[in-house]
Formats: sequence, C-alpha cells, structure tokens
Amino acid sequence: METSVFSGSKQVLNRRCVEAAVMTGLALNCSINKKSLFDRKHYFYADLPAGYQITQQRVPIAVNGSLSYSLCIDNKMSQMVTKTVRIKQIQLEQDSGKSLHDDARSQTLVDLNRAGVGLMEVVMEPDMCCGEEAAAAVRELQLILQTLGSSQAVMAEGQLRVDANVSVHHPGEPYGVRTEVKNINSVRFLAKAVDYEIQRQIEELENGGTILNETRAFDSKLGCTIPMRDKEGKQDYRFMPEPNLPPLILYDAKSLPVNMNHQQVVNIDWIRERLPDLPSVKRAKLVELYGILPEHSFTLLNEDGLAEYFENVVKQTQMKPKKVIGWILNDLLSYLKQHALPVKDSPVSSFLLADLLNLLERREISSSAAKQVLGELWKGEGKTPLEIVKEKKLELIQDQKELEQVCQEVIDRQEDEVMAIKAGNQKVLNRLIGLVQRATRGRSNPVLVKQILEKKLSK
Repeated sequence: METSVFSGSKQVLNRRCVEAAVMTGLALNCSINKKSLFDRKHYFYADLPAGYQITQQRVPIAVNGSLSYSLCIDNKMSQMVTKTVRIKQIQLEQDSGKSLHDDARSQTLVDLNRAGVGLMEVVMEPDMCCGEEAAAAVRELQLILQTLGSSQAVMAEGQLRVDANVSVHHPGEPYGVRTEVKNINSVRFLAKAVDYEIQRQIEELENGGTILNETRAFDSKLGCTIPMRDKEGKQDYRFMPEPNLPPLILYDAKSLPVNMNHQQVVNIDWIRERLPDLPSVKRAKLVELYGILPEHSFTLLNEDGLAEYFENVVKQTQMKPKKVIGWILNDLLSYLKQHALPVKDSPVSSFLLADLLNLLERREISSSAAKQVLGELWKGEGKTPLEIVKEKKLELIQDQKELEQVCQEVIDRQEDEVMAIKAGNQKVLNRLIGLVQRATRGRSNPVLVKQILEKKLSK
C-alpha cells in the first residue's frame, strides 16, 4: 500500500507489493487466492495515527503453505534433521510507525517514517516447540525472501521482524493461553525469547499462577521478556471492509482475458515460471556439483555472498572443490568473522585466494606457508600471493640434501622422541615433522619430510 501525505488522499495498492506476496506464497507452497479482500483493523496506539490498520483479515492473498527447514542435533553440523512448519496465510498490510522508548529520559518517541508502507505478514501454524526450531525456520524464510528479492530481510534494520506467539500445555491437552513477544529483530534473540517465555510460563503455572493474554517485549540486555500491554480481543478490533481498496483480483494463464493489457494485471503463472532456485535447491546443487558435505552447503548459503565466492574460486583454481571448501570455511570465514566483515568487503578476492591455492596445488609452497600468505593478503596491501612468497622467502625447499641435513639436525636434538619412535610409538613422528617445519619456516614439504625421517630412523 501507499499513502500520500496530503490530507484527504486515499490509499493506492502497490503492484510490487502484490507481486512480492504472490512470489513468496508460491515459494512457500501456498495456494494463491485469485480474489482477496482488504479490511480495516481498528485500534488505538501512539504509532498508528489513523486509528486503524489496513490488513487482510477475511480473505488473505495466500493460504495453506509449508516451509521446510533444517536444524542441527546437539549443535553438530554433521547431524541435521529436516522439519516442516505449516504456513497458515500470507497477508498484505499497512505498516505502522515505530515507538522508540528512551528509558534514560522516561519518555517514548514515535517515528512515523514507515507508517503506511506496504507490509507482508507470514503467519505460521504452532508446529514448533522451542527457540532453536523457531530460529531455524525464520532463518530459512529470511534466505528465501532474499533469494526472491521480496525483501532484503535484514533484521537489524527492521526489514524483517518477528512476533512470536508462545503457549505451553501438557501433551494431549488444548493449547494454553498465549503471549505475543513483539518485534524481535534477530534470529539469535528469537531463540532466546521463545525459550525464556516457555520456561517463564511453565514456572508460573507450576507455582499456581495464570498466564495472561498479553503482549511482551524481549529485553536483549537482561535476556528476558517484559510485559508491554494487554492483548485486545478480536471483537475490540471492529474489523470492517476497507472502503478505499476494491477486491484484489489476480489471474493465471487460464483465466487471463485475451484482450487484457498484461501491464495492468498480475499473472500468477507468469510469476511462477520466473521463480529462482530456492535455498534448498541451491544447497542440493552445490553438494551434487562439487561433492561437498551437506552441512558445508548450509554454511555457504547462510553467509551472504559466500556461495558465489566459493564457486568463483573453484573456477579459477586447479585445486579440488573438497579442498577449496576447507580453506574458505576454516580460514577465510574465520578472518571475516574476526573482523566482522561481510564477504563482499573481504580484502582477499576470490581471484587472490584462487591464485594462492594454485601455488599450493603446484607444490610451490607448503600449507603452513599458504596460511602465512593468506594473513599477508588480508592486510590489503595490493600484493599478489607470488610476490609475498618471494618477499618472505616462503618457497618450498627443492634441494633434498638441504632438507636431509635439517632432518638430521632435528633427530640429533630429540633423543627421547627418537627412542619412542624406535620403540613403536609412531605418533611421535608428527612432532619431529613439526619441528622440521618450524626449522624451515614452513618451507618444507611435510610428505617428503616424513619420508626422509622414516628412512633415517629405520637405520
């Protein structure tokens, strides 16, 4: 919806909002209603100056969908289970303003900049039982919205907000009285808010108390929910048909009139044909195409731009994708998180990383030397991996006699380790290899070093 600031002006339906809602509904396996209606929901609150909100209470634009999501078992990425939450409906609404609570000055300010802007609400059925499930479902929804272009869905910027309805009950009994935790702005806070509220309600009931049907907020600093206001019943909202917006009529290929101007209608089938690959499909393709583990595909897609970065590196290097994924997830991602940088702002481009991995694959440098080069590349000084290798003298030692001499010196200094190896403890050999690596500043080939050490120790 769009609302003009001029007095007496009426609402106008935003075509892009309708298309985004249809696209989202199709991606969430919903049935799209070819005819949906708009209603007025009346209530008084400071951030709603009109005294009512335009919504779709009677006939929403999409209904009866589902969202599949995956979550880890015991926080182990290698053990994942897929679950499904039903989508009750998707409705178009008019957004309200934003209340800003200033506790220091004991006052509340109201920001009306977003009031009247189109809002899409996705209503899920009560199919989740803990904060972890709720967070995983919302994260998958966030990825879908970003893939579709329905929304940038950056929670920290208010582009995606979550209202969590929580109630507790014994198995086989009806749902208990629910509370609504409003405007949660991060997936992590959502998990904490839901788990806290579940525990709070259980303790309240076990102590003989009652649960109020109220609206609460999550205080991220205290890690708890706090009451905001009592919930108003449906009868208090005084729903009525929206007089300024006629019924929304959508078409498909069969129902589209022959002489209809395509620019004046929304064609459901046209949108369906242009749906991009959804995150679940992208993950499956990554696993099939590159032979990576399923859990690695989740990490690639969860970090914005990381999947594209990975594929660009693979295209530019001779290294196998299974090896490339280790460098990206273990090394590059570690740097990114350490400096709180998104992939697009990485000082190490996919070209530079591919160049580095090619040096490693051609055995011109060792793995430990490659890590040193990556650290230098991160400084963003404009040097190529090869320039850094030459500047730091990190090339592999090609002279076998020189390498044999270093190995012999290490053997001569480590009498206890040598005796342990000759007594049958082969694990100690790794320590000797590490000492040779240290002595050569990472310029020795570990495989060749192992062969030399084994030969010398067998005499």
